[in-house]
Amino acid sequence: MDTAGAESEIKELGVHDCWKLLHSTSICRVAFVDGDSVENIPMNFVTTNGTLLMRTGEATKLSSFDGTAVAVEADGMNQYGTIAWSVIIKGHAAVVSDAEETQDAVDTGLSPWQPGQKNTLIRITPQDISGRRFVIAAPTHWQPPREPATD
Repeated sequence: MDTAGAESEIKELGVHDCWKLLHSTSICRVAFVDGDSVENIPMNFVTTNGTLLMRTGEATKLSSFDGTAVAVEADGMNQYGTIAWSVIIKGHAAVVSDAEETQDAVDTGLSPWQPGQKNTLIRITPQDISGRRFVIAAPTHWQPPREPATD
């Protein structure tokens, strides 16, 4: 595949396409402010009812979310490694405490990847969602030319 025109092959994605891509993966990174620093934590998730749902332990930074502003990024590529995509959600995260929401979470089949109790459910409600898809440029398009060695 010729990727010489890769710059022009970046496509901004609509909301529908962003959700379709989010449904195709289960790994993201959640970024949020914690005091004077910014945290960026990898998480597994499921999509449900126009939101993202995650599980965490009771004593984690995420377990204290109560309307906390977050940014979530999920990325992927096609099976040939030629086209990549990235989706970013900006929104708020909150602990799920309602019995109906908890049942919705249980019904999704979301399970933690790490051992231990992960009984706190976090729901991220998007305020903004954006994404893009692009052709992955061949290394010859991004590696600087090598100068011949001079002695």
